[in-house]
Amino acid sequence: VQLQASGGGLVQPGGSLRLSCDISGFSAYYFTMGWFRQAPGKERAAVSCITNSDRRTYYSDPVKGRFTISRDNSKLSVTTVYLQMNDLKPEDTGVYYCAADIGEWIVSGGPKCSDGGMPYWGKGTLVTVSS
Repeated sequence: VQLQASGGGLVQPGGSLRLSCDISGFSAYYFTMGWFRQAPGKERAAVSCITNSDRRTYYSDPVKGRFTISRDNSKLSVTTVYLQMNDLKPEDTGVYYCAADIGEWIVSGGPKCSDGGMPYWGKGTLVTVSS
């Protein structure tokens, strides 16, 4: 399983960025993918997750209404998960990681989205929100 993330960069407060992560090597239909971030001096935390089968989503409270997660299966043998980030704030600064897990564990209508529950990780991409 390989995960390749891209799309980070420097953006001013109020701006937008879209992160992408290509996931390959999965033969399962039921799996969960998501984005996690590690802010400076803090532990890595969940941002958003989505299930592959029916696109159920989870968003952490700080990003609800500003971030949108989606996935695309149109490329052969590759699933791409996107994180559209709008109205970015300085506190969104951090290294963003994409991750995946085989299986879809539903909690309160959305996928379980926890750092410890994801066995597959990509390298991070840095997002800096600053004026």
